[in-house]
Amino acid sequence: MIGKTLDERYVIRSRIARGGMAMVYLANDLRLERRVAVKVMHEHLAEDENFTRRFEQEARSAARLAHPNLVNIFDQGHDAGRTYLVMEYLPSITLRDLLKKQKRLTIDQALEIGEAVLAGLAAAHRAGIVHRDLKPENVMLADDGRIKLGDFGLARAVSANTTTGQALLGTIAYLSPELVTRGIADARSDLYAFGIMMYEMFTGAQPFTGEQPMQIAYQHAHSEVPVPSLVSSEATPELDELVRWTTQREPDQRPRDAGEALEFLSALRNGSAVPGSTRVLDLQDQQTSMLTPSTTVLGNEQRDLLAAGSTSDGEDTGSQNDAPVSAIERAADSAKRRGARGKVITAVLVLLVVVAGGTGWWFGQGPGSRVTVPNVAGLDMETANASLTERTLIVDVVDCSSLEIPEGFASVTEPKAGTRLDRGSSVQLCRSTGPELKPVPTIVGISLEEAKRTIKDAGFVFGEVIEERFSEEAAQTVLAALNTDGEPLEDTYPEQARIDLVVSAGPLPDVNGMTVSEATSKLAALKLTVDTSLISESYSTDIAEGKVLALTLHTDPVRPGDSVGLQVSLGPELFEIPDVAGMGLQQAMDTLTAAGFAPSTLVPDALRGLATATGTDPAVGQRVAAGTEIRVKSTLSL
Repeated sequence: MIGKTLDERYVIRSRIARGGMAMVYLANDLRLERRVAVKVMHEHLAEDENFTRRFEQEARSAARLAHPNLVNIFDQGHDAGRTYLVMEYLPSITLRDLLKKQKRLTIDQALEIGEAVLAGLAAAHRAGIVHRDLKPENVMLADDGRIKLGDFGLARAVSANTTTGQALLGTIAYLSPELVTRGIADARSDLYAFGIMMYEMFTGAQPFTGEQPMQIAYQHAHSEVPVPSLVSSEATPELDELVRWTTQREPDQRPRDAGEALEFLSALRNGSAVPGSTRVLDLQDQQTSMLTPSTTVLGNEQRDLLAAGSTSDGEDTGSQNDAPVSAIERAADSAKRRGARGKVITAVLVLLVVVAGGTGWWFGQGPGSRVTVPNVAGLDMETANASLTERTLIVDVVDCSSLEIPEGFASVTEPKAGTRLDRGSSVQLCRSTGPELKPVPTIVGISLEEAKRTIKDAGFVFGEVIEERFSEEAAQTVLAALNTDGEPLEDTYPEQARIDLVVSAGPLPDVNGMTVSEATSKLAALKLTVDTSLISESYSTDIAEGKVLALTLHTDPVRPGDSVGLQVSLGPELFEIPDVAGMGLQQAMDTLTAAGFAPSTLVPDALRGLATATGTDPAVGQRVAAGTEIRVKSTLSL
């Protein structure tokens, strides 16, 4: 597909990923001049109406959705027997990639990603669309910080939620119990998969594992999902609550849709009171906003484990709180409490005076008179300048290159963030000029392996070989070095930027003089196909009949996988010997010469005027090659 154009609009540049139903490519939209991702259904599936219908269903489902946390769908079509889908191109990694790298995420990372996923799901659920294949592989973490949910290949309308008679769809590790047992999915099934995904982010592992898919499916159908705090020391009761609420085996005990779960998670992340109505709680438990083991949907054993860590010391509190048995004892006890309360109040007042005096000294003459340099990386220059100025620091703006911070934004300070300075000190604030422009070394003309080393040593990143083409250069020689827009590199290029290469596949083979079969085999070894419609024939005095005269090309350049033609020899062209009988000998020889032959005679030159041609050898009417010697027979007229 690379190098092809779909519907005269989308030029395929390189492959991004491969899935079970389709291949995803990076392409250029010629009409709108932008980069897009094109998902092309596998050719062997295109003939299956069910797969084609499901593929087109993805386009219709996802195109109805417009949300910052969902991958946008631009177009869908069918060209050259291939069904394709055009989507927003998002340079990113997946949540699965991040989990492989970090093993488990921090609580802040997990909550941020979870909130974005729920926001996208909520938009889908409001539109009546169920995703049905929620998993870390379908959560995109863009380079610019955006979090998007994609791949609605299994999505369908909520009203059409039964899959009776069909194979279960979706990844087995994230299938809800109702999908396993009854083949039914709705918005609550997405939330079950979300809960499994949150558990995996908190703990670094999936809750159910097994050697066979059916073992995992059985656990989903018959076992409760454990709480993260049994594995992760960072998990809180509130996070346990979120996971267990979304992974209840009975759909009715889960949130109604992603919007309800989003309300819970947003409140949890913002530190506000979690709405009691969004939890699976008994009525009496909803009278308090505190999340304790007794107010969650945890099992008894898990409640006990959580409660064990928060129980106060001392088991004889009941005896300490026993009331005096007589009025005199009660009066004495009351007086004792009043005296103790007076001492406490006095101590508090003394402490407040000390704290007030200490605070005045701290901020007046002590260490508190110094300020901490704030972290302004990524802020716009006006905000960064104001943040430093309000701490009574003097700001000096300079330009600095930065790989991470976009051009025009604040990058770093000198002294660095976190440094304590006297008020009125000078701080150098760097305004990012973007990545440093570095000189581009000579890459064209060297071998691929040498080019990779040269690119790395020069401070750039090797991307991929986006094209091989036949040329006069040796195989694996670099023919072109391109930037991320597919254009040749200029003299300078941003540091750590990606460089893609075009390399030589070597010279085209010499097949002259071979049989068609031999030439076809030799070309096939180089991944070139002989197109029989491009085979032609021509006369040749040098190449025997049936042998290859030349290779004929109809593409420029020629790439592995292209089709070529062959020019096959017919042997030398044959001409008929004319009848010269009855002509004077010299006239006969001149006639044969004009016909392209080499005439000869035994008659001396002096007697040729007296001789008459009687025939030739070879005989009249035979067909021979041009230049063939023809002996003229003759008689003398005396």
